[in-house]
Amino acid sequence: MTRVFSGMQPSGDPHLGNLLGALAQWVVDQHRAESLYCVVDLHALTSPQDPAELRARTLGLATTYLAVGIDPEVATVFVQSHVPEHAELAWIMQCTAAYGELSRMTQFKDKSDQHEFVSGGLFTYPALMAADILLYDADQVPVGDDQRQHVELTRDLAIRFNSRYGDTFVVPEGVYRTAGARVMDLQHPTRKMSKSLDSPQGTILLADDLADVARKVKRAVTDTDNEVRFDVAAKPGVSNLLSILAACTGADPAELAGTYTQYGPLKADTAEAVVEFLRPIKARHAELSDDPTAVATVLAEGAEHARQLAGATLSRARDHLGMLPRA
Repeated sequence: MTRVFSGMQPSGDPHLGNLLGALAQWVVDQHRAESLYCVVDLHALTSPQDPAELRARTLGLATTYLAVGIDPEVATVFVQSHVPEHAELAWIMQCTAAYGELSRMTQFKDKSDQHEFVSGGLFTYPALMAADILLYDADQVPVGDDQRQHVELTRDLAIRFNSRYGDTFVVPEGVYRTAGARVMDLQHPTRKMSKSLDSPQGTILLADDLADVARKVKRAVTDTDNEVRFDVAAKPGVSNLLSILAACTGADPAELAGTYTQYGPLKADTAEAVVEFLRPIKARHAELSDDPTAVATVLAEGAEHARQLAGATLSRARDHLGMLPRA
């Protein structure tokens, strides 16, 4: 059976882009493949964190995984730092990667320009991501297009390691969703909706009140010609609304465009679709939040299963490297 691995950082409140671009697809994937979904809290440490906030966000994101429909009876849900094999294999991957490869990562260049303090972990982040994937012999890695470079590096590192030390790692394939994959900021539709950018009116958080969600959608930036067509380059705002409506309803954005002649009805229908898509998720999240011990139990069981898989892979890598076996 195909094995799928993916993860998300607890570095901010999840938003509509995370849901439509990743989490909703994970819910589908869990029924077609053996799926492992991780809260990658070690990756969040590449920038300074408030300890209490990191703890709360890690539990909150795990709760969101379950609330959107990821079933722990079907998929494995766990926290990255609960499986120490991630950190050990990350060091092996750092030693497998070349300095030049890591320095060419565009995300490092972008993020290092945004902060005064740039951690060494931000530079070696792709090696940890490679370890995350390779630990579980993942066949497929569903990620956003902005992670394509990291998945390609993971493939290169797996091939290099296998060539040097013998067949050790599965070489994974990146899965890049097209429909609904890039939900754009409602006020700045040429940039992706992001939890790291300060755009409260352009970002729909999953924690937002449903009335606020509808208001944000209805106030989304479009353009002045009032023609509804799906054209990302020429009409980014309108195309973003069509993409969101399509992702919430399972329709095609270009076909949806043909059913509208004005922006008002498009905004109203998109607002209603988003609200109805979020309503059961918010209700389930509230139920789970009332019983955090149940979520903690899911994470403990998930980590136990993940460690069984990761331990076997790490032992194989250590053996092929020539490291002495542990007593």
